[in-house]
Amino acid sequence: MFTIRPADEAEVPVIRRLIRELAEYERLSSAAVVTEADLRATLFGPRPYAEVLIAEAGGDVAGFALFFHNYSTFAGKPGLYLEDLYVRPEYRQRGLGTAFFRRLAQVALERGCGRIEWMVLDWNEPALRFYQKLGAVPMSDWTVQRLVGDSLRRLADLYPSRPV
Repeated sequence: MFTIRPADEAEVPVIRRLIRELAEYERLSSAAVVTEADLRATLFGPRPYAEVLIAEAGGDVAGFALFFHNYSTFAGKPGLYLEDLYVRPEYRQRGLGTAFFRRLAQVALERGCGRIEWMVLDWNEPALRFYQKLGAVPMSDWTVQRLVGDSLRRLADLYPSRPV
């Protein structure tokens, strides 16, 4: 039996450890540079940018889901964007992934959201099969774009500072 609940600030070290485990699983360990200070500021600071759900089994942390709101201009409704979902290996194949998605669906409906979206690595066949069983539809006609690092800074430097 799993318990899924919102994380609290005291769990920042646990959240960071879970993020690092996820990055290792996704073969992206070098990209996981987040610090506890980063998490404390962005998850529990004056303006939280995301929320975290923690799953426990028998007092042990079994996984986490990190999500935030996005918005559909076409539907005129908010949505939930699932940034990360991670279940520790010893708790996989026991229904925790489904329990996380069930809880996220409840949160989405409670908040008037019209959808939940997320990305998955194209090589992650177990996850792709799992999402298909949930009824998820791949958005094959969309391509993810990203600006980071020097590209982001160069673009910002092209425009004079203006109030946003």
